[in-house]
Amino acid sequence: MKIAIGSDHRGFFQKEYIKKECLYTWIDVGTYTDERTDYPLYVTPVVEHMLSHSVDYGVLLCSTGIGMAIAANRHSSIYAAVVWNSTIARLSKEDDNCNLLVLPSDYITDQEAVVCISTWLSARFKEGRYSKRLAMID
Repeated sequence: MKIAIGSDHRGFFQKEYIKKECLYTWIDVGTYTDERTDYPLYVTPVVEHMLSHSVDYGVLLCSTGIGMAIAANRHSSIYAAVVWNSTIARLSKEDDNCNLLVLPSDYITDQEAVVCISTWLSARFKEGRYSKRLAMID
């Protein structure tokens, strides 16, 4: 499984931890240091990888996750959700077919981030009435 991952400076160290602990093929779009940078710079490359189908999913990290989720959700067929625990991670996939996970790095531990990713990737979309709801959005 290939996953595009990106973060701003606030999520940099957690991103590096995730890449070491989660045994997937990561396509890292940056940032590559903890020097201050702007989070929107990392949304587009992750989304582009997803839309070109060069990756299966995307993960973004920043302080609260909110800005990155807003930016990512502006793209058609991208369903980004801010996730802060395993229950929300599971439900984001089961109920809403989230294909881009956004982690609030200032509010979850490195270990919680790994659990969120693992839980999210193992969950399956329920379809049925949930597909109808997504169609209403699209």
